[in-house]
Amino acid sequence: MPIITIIETGVISPANRARHGSLPQMFERLLGAADPSASFTTVHLADGEELPDPAKLEAILITGSAAGVYDDLDWIAPLERFVRAAHDAKIPMAGICFGHQLIAQALGGTVRKSEKGWGLGRHVYDVVPGNGVIDGEKVAIVASHQDQVIEPPAGARTILHSEFTPHAGLLYANGVTLSVQPHPEFTAAFGHICCEKAGQDSAPATLVAAAKASLDQPLDNADLGRAIARFLARPRTDRGNAHPS
Repeated sequence: MPIITIIETGVISPANRARHGSLPQMFERLLGAADPSASFTTVHLADGEELPDPAKLEAILITGSAAGVYDDLDWIAPLERFVRAAHDAKIPMAGICFGHQLIAQALGGTVRKSEKGWGLGRHVYDVVPGNGVIDGEKVAIVASHQDQVIEPPAGARTILHSEFTPHAGLLYANGVTLSVQPHPEFTAAFGHICCEKAGQDSAPATLVAAAKASLDQPLDNADLGRAIARFLARPRTDRGNAHPS
């Protein structure tokens, strides 16, 4: 298993971090359970840490964030350049939520706040058959977002979708770039926290209540975690074969 460099673009509050861990720690638990040989390093980008040369990395994972990819933050443009360089160098890369949107935007897609409003709680996504990465017919994962990929970049194939989120998972033609909108690293308990935070922002109370209730049903975090771990660990000889025609 390669060393996975986690680009931390969102910071959990101290109280919630003490109970649930940071975003990198959540991913270490998820991917470590899928592959105990996995090892990790973190770039605390949102705290001002410099991005490394992507060509020197073995695998990359970009986390979620409370920020929007269109926000005027001084680290977003450098991260887009980093994504393009990693993509061109065919470094295995996965993005989650904000990471999913940032990769799409960096490679020419369109991202904006959706007119559908908040996506909260347990969402069920259809898996496109024969995609080569995610198994099964459906996956149920925690969602917490307003922004969506509206138009994927050229060369990106949608492999995960729902009525609410038409482009919930993208697989890129280079065979080593993958991104998903929902959060397989979030437990149901942390999903509840996301619902409460959304309610404090702008989400309707009825939506928040329904989203919390949905989290009583099972989640497929482990299944999607295994898919991401396999993808990031794919041998070089397999790269480029993950995008069936």
